[in-house]
Amino acid sequence: MLHVDLDQFIAAVEVLRRPELAGKPIIVGGRGDPTERAVVSTASYEARAFGVGSGMPLRIAARKVPDAVILPVDHEAYLAASETVMTALRAQPGATVQVLGWDEAFMGTETDDPEAYARQVQAAVLERTQLHCSVGIGDTLVRAKVATGFGKPAGVFRLTAGNWLEVMGSRPTKDLWGVGTKVSGRLAKLGINTVAELAASDPQDLVPEFGPRMGPWYAELGRGDGASIVDDTPWVARGHSRETTFQHDLTEPAQVDDAVRELTARVLEDVAAEGRPVVGLTLKVRYAPFFTKTHARKVPETFDRTEILTRALDLATAIEAGRPIRLLGLRAEMAMPDDARKGHTPTRGGW
Repeated sequence: MLHVDLDQFIAAVEVLRRPELAGKPIIVGGRGDPTERAVVSTASYEARAFGVGSGMPLRIAARKVPDAVILPVDHEAYLAASETVMTALRAQPGATVQVLGWDEAFMGTETDDPEAYARQVQAAVLERTQLHCSVGIGDTLVRAKVATGFGKPAGVFRLTAGNWLEVMGSRPTKDLWGVGTKVSGRLAKLGINTVAELAASDPQDLVPEFGPRMGPWYAELGRGDGASIVDDTPWVARGHSRETTFQHDLTEPAQVDDAVRELTARVLEDVAAEGRPVVGLTLKVRYAPFFTKTHARKVPETFDRTEILTRALDLATAIEAGRPIRLLGLRAEMAMPDDARKGHTPTRGGW
């Protein structure tokens, strides 16, 4: 199986629209104004060389690269480019395509020469979109996904059971797909610092720290094992979220109340289009200067907008009084349809 990942996708789309930007440090985020509160959505390789990365406050990114071209986010342009890429992938001989996001997908196929097939995919995407992509080849989804990182930019790399530990064994656990800084820190407390140590661990030893489902799953990730079938069942969102970064901190309870009501209304617009009941809510609070907490609660299945608003406002009572707030977000989890894609697949985004 293959994992296809577009190289610096958003920045590359912007360069296609403005060819004169090629080779320049590009930062995309917010409304493109570094004097406003916003974060970096993506940065070109030229900007990344200065230490700019996704999620960094835009004003800090601008200070790191004074000569950078800073552009606003254009969701519609990126979605259109993504759809063209996925169409090109689906047109490949014998391909099953599992879309992961705007800029990446798994491909399943039968071939005696995976590297040649990967190069064929790269050529097809480039011809159709003028965008470059990297391709990871693996005998599991996890190995294919991790392999892509070694192929960037515009390359091909293969990871299998045969070379997994040789390539990954000495690397820190946070280099694994699905293991972030927080989880790697918890693993370190158990004396597990490298991928090889995680691979050698007894899955049951991880249960007290991570639970009966996630403990064995992390051990499986360490070995690079897991699902080996590409599933093209259409992806169904588990939830919808909205968030607002305030140009001036919220300091009054009435401001917070108004903001939560507005967020709830916007989220419910997205949920209504799905036709599925809400089963959980998560409130994200970012206090000044940049400390984030989340408050989550399961709710009985409901379509009732008034009840959902009431529960969202109830979550807001957990906000610490007197602390200035720079961002609020609300996520509504929905009941999943019976024919939704099964299994657990790690993702890079979301909260």
